[in-house]
Parts: sequence; structure tokens; C-alpha cells
Amino acid sequence: MRFKLQLEVNKNVFGNRLPINYQYEQSAVIYRILARADKDYATWLHENGYRMENGKTFKFFSYSRFMIEKYKVLREKEQLQILSDTIEWQISFLPEKSTQRFIQGLFMNQVFEVGDRRSKVQFIVRNVEVMPSPDFTEEMTFRTLSPVCLKLRRERRKVDYLSPADAAASYILFKGLMGKYALFYGIECPFPIEDCRMEVLGQPKSALVKIKVDTPQETCVRGFMCRMRISAPLEMMRFLYESSAGSLSSMGFGFLEIEK
Repeated sequence: MRFKLQLEVNKNVFGNRLPINYQYEQSAVIYRILARADKDYATWLHENGYRMENGKTFKFFSYSRFMIEKYKVLREKEQLQILSDTIEWQISFLPEKSTQRFIQGLFMNQVFEVGDRRSKVQFIVRNVEVMPSPDFTEEMTFRTLSPVCLKLRRERRKVDYLSPADAAASYILFKGLMGKYALFYGIECPFPIEDCRMEVLGQPKSALVKIKVDTPQETCVRGFMCRMRISAPLEMMRFLYESSAGSLSSMGFGFLEIEK
């Protein structure tokens, strides 16, 4: 289920400047808000998740970047100056507990901050809207609202971040999606990977995202903004839309919007 949040930018507290790399902090906001309602639920989502046989975990939410109508990029300071009074944020939840009443009641009127030691913005949730479920077809065109991350693991723990235009990208995207499907439903995905295809439209734009900035765990993840045409069975198309494309969806990667 996908939600659209309208956020008021409270410029009077910390100002209106965000760090450019704010994506990871958005995830922390979701965990904190969930913890206020049900600490056990947040702990399960954050620390345990659903565990796959190879030890990976998949956490069942994803989200867009902040959708800001008016802003200014301050490149030398690596900051984003928000000029709009309100912004939009989309969040998608898969768990059964994440019903309309639960999420709307939980997020409405929440006050939270996003940022680091150098720049921070306070937001107030003014509206939480359930987005209508799209009419899915077996071929659809999407655009990314946050960078899609496609990881190819090499020997000695080396990871390559593939462009969606790479020859192996479609296979990696759907192999990962089928793993999420099996984990969430507790059954093997019934659709063969040969029935699923991704075709990139135009040139993907690379985006290097810093994670856990100013900590010993700071690292960089490469994703790509792009448009893509997807061919897949209806159930897989719906699951892709709701769970996001590629890796690290619970850190805000791979959030998709359907092109009309």
C-alpha cells in the first residue's frame, strides 16, 4: 500500500537546508515513527526482518526522495536549500500490519527532523493520503523517483554497481524481485524469470549516494535514475511497484512511478 505525505517545512527551527545525502536519514525517520506506536514491530522490521536462507534480510517498506517543487543546490556545501513551504514524500509498505488506518493514524501530525550536524530541517506531517492502486498491465513504463541500485557480487566481497543499461541488469533486477516475493509470501515465485524483462529508455543518470555520513560506517552506493519499460506477469508488475526495484529498497533506492 502506497501513501503520499504532505510535509510542512518548518524553517523557523533549524532553517531550510538539507544535506544532499539525506536519503539514509529518511529511513531512520520511518523506524522512529514506527517505534512510537509499537516498539516490538519496529525492532522486528529493523533488526530481524524476514531472513532469507543466505542470510540476507529484506525490510518491507520503500520510499521516494523528497519531492521538492522549488529548491537550490549549494554544491560547495553539499546542501539542498528548500524554497517551497511544503513538499511531498511517498512511502510504500508491504507488511500485513501496515493497513490504511495504522499508517494514517501513526504518521499524521508527526514532527521529525532530517539532516546532519551541519544542516537540518524540521518537517510536520500535514496530510497522509492513500494512493489508489494503479491498473496494472503486462507491459508498463516506469521512471525512478529514487536511484535504482543493481548489485553484482564478485569474488572477495567485491561489489559492482551495474547501470540499468548493462546486459545483465534485467536478470539481476528480477532475480532479486523473485527473492523478495518468495520471502514475503513464503513460497517460491511461480513465474519463470524468462517471462520478465526490463528495457531502459534513454540514458540512465548515475547518482553516487553517501550512506551513514560522518560515521565510521560511511560508505557510498551507486544508483541510477532512469526510465524503463517492464514486461512481466500482472502479479510481478504489482509486486515490483509496491516493493521497489533492485537492492536497498528500505534505504530509499529503486522507488518507481508509473508513466501515464
